[in-house]
Amino acid sequence: MMSKLVISWGEVLHRLSRIDKEGVKVYGIPKGGMILAGFLKNAENVQHPQDADIILDDIWDSGATMKQYMERYPNKQYWVCVDKRVEYQDVWIVFPWEAEHPGGEENIHQNIVRILQHIGENPSRPGLLGTPDRVVRMYEEIFRGYDPNKKPRIALFKNGDDGLVYDQMIVDEGTFYSHCEHHMVPFFGTYKFAYIPSATGNIIGLSKVARIVDYHAAKLQIQERLVHDIVEDLYEALCIDAEPPLGVALLMKAEHLCKTMRGVKKKGAMTASKLKGIFLEDATVRQEFLKISQ
Repeated sequence: MMSKLVISWGEVLHRLSRIDKEGVKVYGIPKGGMILAGFLKNAENVQHPQDADIILDDIWDSGATMKQYMERYPNKQYWVCVDKRVEYQDVWIVFPWEAEHPGGEENIHQNIVRILQHIGENPSRPGLLGTPDRVVRMYEEIFRGYDPNKKPRIALFKNGDDGLVYDQMIVDEGTFYSHCEHHMVPFFGTYKFAYIPSATGNIIGLSKVARIVDYHAAKLQIQERLVHDIVEDLYEALCIDAEPPLGVALLMKAEHLCKTMRGVKKKGAMTASKLKGIFLEDATVRQEFLKISQ
């Protein structure tokens, strides 16, 4: 998970001092910008962006909010207290009024409550009373791939250490579950990973391929990047203090619920693959792998 950084009251007020000037008119974007605007002592708070010199927000994250306001009010200044693009790209920013809120994670739970309300549900009915908490805990589990501390260690063995030098194709297969980054719904399916170790190279521990697949799948993904990330991670491991493998290959087939249950509503698997070394260069080896993957 992202590391957290609490921005102090002193830092917030210091940053605001740059715009807290007599004669400056400020519009605070709901709701973070409105909270910040409430601490201005000299600048004037206005109720509409059209009347403002500065449109104030608490944080620049994706840039989507700024884009909307700048398209509608192109002649206004857009000012943020924290610019994550520059300052804290991989940090979860906690403002002091959030850190002091009872419960710590209350804002996340309330966001889920708002989603339930948005879709027409009653978050207070008995069946949904524990849902926000369950969703938060579920997200922590299924998106554990963002936490580098949860990345599995890849156990490696030197080829030939047990008296056998193996120079044929080693294949591992299994299932995986991930989430589409465009709609945050699952895509899932099967994978086949293969590699041919060099005579003095590394052999991967039996369960480690599956653990690396699961770790990279536990993020918002697209299938093409998922295939790429897994192959590069395992290839890098195979090269640690050893001669590189002759080649590695991964093929993943998945059903995407963003296609099956919404939009075109068509069932069918998507296949993505990545090949390196002899799997890419030798048609016979490639065909052997593809035949195994059918």
